Amino acid sequence: MRDRSTRKTWAAATAALLAMLLVSGCDALGPRVDGGPGAAGSVSPEASPRATPRPTTTPSAPPSPSPEVLAPTPTPTVEPAPPAVEPPPVEPPPVEPAPDPATVELVRGSTGERVTALQQRLVDLGYWGATPDGDFGPGTQQAVWALQKAAGISRDGRVGPATQAALDQGVRPSAQSTSGHVIEIDIDRQLVLAVDDGHVTKVFNASSGNGERYEAKGRTYTARTPSGTFQVGRQVDANYESSLELGSMWRPKFFTGGIAVHGSGSVPPSPASHGCVRVTNGAMNWIWDSWGAPQGTTVLVY
Repeated sequence: MRDRSTRKTWAAATAALLAMLLVSGCDALGPRVDGGPGAAGSVSPEASPRATPRPTTTPSAPPSPSPEVLAPTPTPTVEPAPPAVEPPPVEPPPVEPAPDPATVELVRGSTGERVTALQQRLVDLGYWGATPDGDFGPGTQQAVWALQKAAGISRDGRVGPATQAALDQGVRPSAQSTSGHVIEIDIDRQLVLAVDDGHVTKVFNASSGNGERYEAKGRTYTARTPSGTFQVGRQVDANYESSLELGSMWRPKFFTGGIAVHGSGSVPPSPASHGCVRVTNGAMNWIWDSWGAPQGTTVLVY
């Protein structure tokens, strides 16, 4: 019984010692170096050799690399977009009404039924040159000029409202003579009339002297067509060259000196000759071949 009690006591003591060791650690087994005076188990500083403290070296951390300072990237300036401007509405151009074909001017080069009607009207009124073929050519233009001269309107050779009105009214010149077979030359209106007993048979566009001075074979002349009553004298049934070297005359009928009615390839609606009276070659052929103007025929110039 006693041995058992002794073992128990020993076991308890051993357990207590182990517990002390676990709680106190290494300080429970050795003297306290840092204990105060009078402490049990303390060692006097004089009795213990002075311990040279080992310098504590704290390893220095390697220097942190300085961050590279980069220049800031400039931010591009973005101009604000201008506000959108709505374009003004575009209005379509006005649509011009198509011209009435019946009111379009007829000019040289025009063709068609209206031209045929124009030509027929000119023929009926006695204006020479127009043939009802629907083609507004040079002959029709001569007739239109003659009509415009008779009406006292612009001599443009175009059939506009004024010329059409003259056609509709049946404008034609009146004769100055009252009897006989007479060639009348109207200087003011630049017309030649074939007149029978006071009736105008044909009307021709004509061009007389332009009133200018000119030189011919060393002498100076005035391009003038004389007024008065004359008769056909010398006549040439062929192309005749002027003795003053002033050009050609087709089938001329002279009525005073070197002044004649003759055919020409150029008969404008205004005075242009050296004094003679020009009509077209075709008109001169009609005077010679159809109407007849023998020697002695009266020529009345006014």
